[in-house]
Amino acid sequence: MATTTPFTPPDQHREPPPLLGGACWWALCAAAALGLAVCSSLGPHRVWGATAALGYLAAALLAARGRSPRTVGAVAVSGAVPPLLWLLAVDRAQLEVRVVARSAVLLLAEGTPYLRHPVVPEDFNPYLPGMAVFGLPEAVAGPGPLTDPRLWMGAAFLGAFAFALPAGSRSAPLRWIAACPLVGLPLAVGGVDLPVAGLMCLALALAGRGRAGAAGLALGVAAALKWTAWPAIPVVLALLAVSSRSASHSADRAAARCGLVALLTAAVLVLPAALRDPGDFRAHVVDFPLGLTDAVSSAASPLPGHLLATHVPGGRTLALLLLGVSALLLALSLLLRPPATTADAAARLAFGLLLATAFMPASRFGYLVHPLVLVVWAAAQQSPGHPLLLRVRKQVSR
Repeated sequence: MATTTPFTPPDQHREPPPLLGGACWWALCAAAALGLAVCSSLGPHRVWGATAALGYLAAALLAARGRSPRTVGAVAVSGAVPPLLWLLAVDRAQLEVRVVARSAVLLLAEGTPYLRHPVVPEDFNPYLPGMAVFGLPEAVAGPGPLTDPRLWMGAAFLGAFAFALPAGSRSAPLRWIAACPLVGLPLAVGGVDLPVAGLMCLALALAGRGRAGAAGLALGVAAALKWTAWPAIPVVLALLAVSSRSASHSADRAAARCGLVALLTAAVLVLPAALRDPGDFRAHVVDFPLGLTDAVSSAASPLPGHLLATHVPGGRTLALLLLGVSALLLALSLLLRPPATTADAAARLAFGLLLATAFMPASRFGYLVHPLVLVVWAAAQQSPGHPLLLRVRKQVSR
């Protein structure tokens, strides 16, 4: 007797196109790296772009020949190693690395990581006091390849991101994120946003595992590094409030415990330097990043906030207004529809940080590493919750 095959809709079992692991993706990465090498005015960026383009091109050729995603990813990641070693050997890095190293020296000598009366952009340290910890090895042991702040920032990011991933699926997402140009570039030339992004993922993961106190500690440390971590606090608290209500009434204290630990940790790390000289602290950490000082930040990517502040009369005020409206919308979304899963929370935070990156008067494309890392982390979770995240997870975990 003949058997019949049940009818299935045409798209029911169709896999999404292999955008994130196939030859086209790595070819696009190679083109982006080569474009940076040609167009950038920064020497370390040109070194990375020229070398990484070769690694991405090799990965694209291997992917086109049907090699395994593990092999292709390893080749793409290995392309970032030669420029890192070369830049370490010749002591070349982007400005942020020198700022972090100087802040550690100032912290040990004067008890504050901030120069008094900054004048030119190179004098400013727009990071919170906790960022100086990555410069302590160099401040204590002297300059050298092993004490370079970018190594410690990169190690902090990779360690936090790996620990935040599900135990059985860490290799593929970690390999992909390390090879992605938005991450590979700051790993080689130095990127202060990487450890912040890693700690935000770690805080979300710990909150999802029911470890409210540990999540608060991770949030507090991240909030002591850079202001971009602060939006993660209400998102994690909203996630804990929803999960605790679904578990039991006695667990309602989880969000309060997480928030208290986060605020106390951040206060212990930030307030001593802030109270030592409030005027200089505000000039470095608040006024300079918002474009309110006479010195102009080098963060000048053509994003909406920068374009408004530069070319529109009163544009800086308008950009700050849009930034405030974005924060208000994020807060309202947390109140009206709090995130139900860790992946949902990560997606909400990623969108909020994307808006903040777009509307800051002094911003750059490198800040997009925050939403990128959060989306990739969310995609690696077992229950992404969103069809878009499910599509990304299928590709990243291949």
